[in-house]
Amino acid sequence: MNDSNGVSTTSFGEARIAEVTRNTNETQINCSINLDGTGKGDFDTGVPFLEHMLDQVARHGMIDIRIHAKGDLHIDAHHTVEDVGITLGQAFTKALGDKTGIRRYGHAYVPLDEALSRVVLDCSGRPGLEMDVEFTRASIGQFDVDLFYEFFQGFVNHALVSLHIDNLKGRNAHHQAETIFKAFGRALRMAIEPDLRMAGIMPSTKGCL
Repeated sequence: MNDSNGVSTTSFGEARIAEVTRNTNETQINCSINLDGTGKGDFDTGVPFLEHMLDQVARHGMIDIRIHAKGDLHIDAHHTVEDVGITLGQAFTKALGDKTGIRRYGHAYVPLDEALSRVVLDCSGRPGLEMDVEFTRASIGQFDVDLFYEFFQGFVNHALVSLHIDNLKGRNAHHQAETIFKAFGRALRMAIEPDLRMAGIMPSTKGCL
């Protein structure tokens, strides 16, 4: 539904949106996010394969994500990819709020032809990344596959989630990566959606996350 200003709202009672700008000597990044969006992606990072993967997160997570970044790509893509993960994590935390009433946990298995990946996450308030992926080659086009770990590490450190990523099978590195990011989007979607039985309740015996 929409409020009087035409902003999409949910059963949480307010729009879960945020915008973050992060400027360093290495990168300048602006990120906006709507956790209750329609899967729209708007990316301009100078790293085409990263944008292709981010588009999977937006579409399959039903999250509107806009990320425009300028980085020191004359060196390599490391700083840009890592800092995009950091900034997306900061925006995610800001938009999610205090987490009352969410499912908290999310998981997804996603296949693509011969490849299959599993992603499980917990909006725990504690950063943690376990990533068990053996890519079949070192790069996909010009993209260094080592940078996927840097992206997800940057994200979990600032989104404050526990994230487990396992590529269970795959021969094509592009397929491996795509199943990971699609599963990541699906798991995010599950974890942040409202749990009607938990309405108004913090999903933790601690009373906070």
